[in-house]
Amino acid sequence: MDAAATIEDRMRAAMGDLTRAERQLASHILTHYPVAALGSITELARASGVSNPTVVRLCQKLGFKGYPDYQQALRGEVEAMLVSPLAKHDRWAGGVPDTHILNRFADAVVANLQATLGQIDHAEFDATAALLANPDRRVFAMGGRITHAMAEYFVTLMKNVRPNVTLLSGMSNTWPPALLDMSAGDVLVVFDIRRYENSVLQLTELAVEQGAEVVLVTDRWLSPAAAHARHVLACHIEAPSAWDSTVSLLVLVETLLASVQDRTWTVTEGRLKRLEELYARSRFFRRHR
Repeated sequence: MDAAATIEDRMRAAMGDLTRAERQLASHILTHYPVAALGSITELARASGVSNPTVVRLCQKLGFKGYPDYQQALRGEVEAMLVSPLAKHDRWAGGVPDTHILNRFADAVVANLQATLGQIDHAEFDATAALLANPDRRVFAMGGRITHAMAEYFVTLMKNVRPNVTLLSGMSNTWPPALLDMSAGDVLVVFDIRRYENSVLQLTELAVEQGAEVVLVTDRWLSPAAAHARHVLACHIEAPSAWDSTVSLLVLVETLLASVQDRTWTVTEGRLKRLEELYARSRFFRRHR
C-alpha cells in the first residue's frame, strides 16, 4: 500500500482484495467521501450496513492500526482540502520545478481533466442530462463565491437550449421568493468546491424541503451538499496556484449542455432560430463588412 497516496486512492486500489462486506463499506465511504467516515464507528457501520469489526478490518487493510488511526489521517486530509489560498500558494511555491508556469499549469489541468473524465460514471452523467432535459421540470442553478460564475455560465447557455431555467443569486435575502416558486420535481444544480460554503449547503437543504432534486457539481472530496443530492458529479481541481482550477468543471458543464441539447433538439432548434432572428432585428452583433 502506497503510504503517500490519499486515503481515497488507497481505498480504490484495495477494492479487488476486499471481502464482500468490506467492499460494501468501502463503496459507501467513497460515495459519501469524506463525510461518511468523520463520525463514530457505530454510525459508519450502521449507515453502510456492516458490522463494527468490518470497519476495523478495512482500516487495517488500508494500513492503519484501527478506526481512530484511520480517522485521524482522514481529518488531516480534510484540513488540507480546506486550507486558505495563501497556505496553498506556500505549499507549492517552495519546490516548484524549473519548467515554465504555462507548462506546469497546463500539465495540472490536463491531469485534472483525465482524472475527472476517468471517474465520471456514464450512467450517472446520462441520468443527470435526462433530468435537465425533462421539459416538465424547471431548472434552477446556484454557486458559491467562486463557482457562482460557473452557475451563471450554465444558466446563460441552458436558457438557449430549453425554457424555465433560473439563476439564483448568492444573496440569501433573495432565496425566499425563489424557493416560493420551487416545487416537487424541479431541479437545483449546485456548484460547490472547497472551501465549502455554509450558504450553499443551507439553500440546498431548503430546496430539498421544497421537493426539488439536486444535481451537485463538486470536487473529488465532495461538498457537504452531497448528502442531499440525487446526482453527484465530482471533478479534480488541483493546480499549482493559490486557487483551485475550475477547468474540469467547465468541461463537464459544456458536455452536459451538449447532451441536453441532443436530447431536446426538436425544441432547441426552434428556440435557436427564434433567438437568431431576435439578435438580427435588434442588431445585437456587429456585422462583418
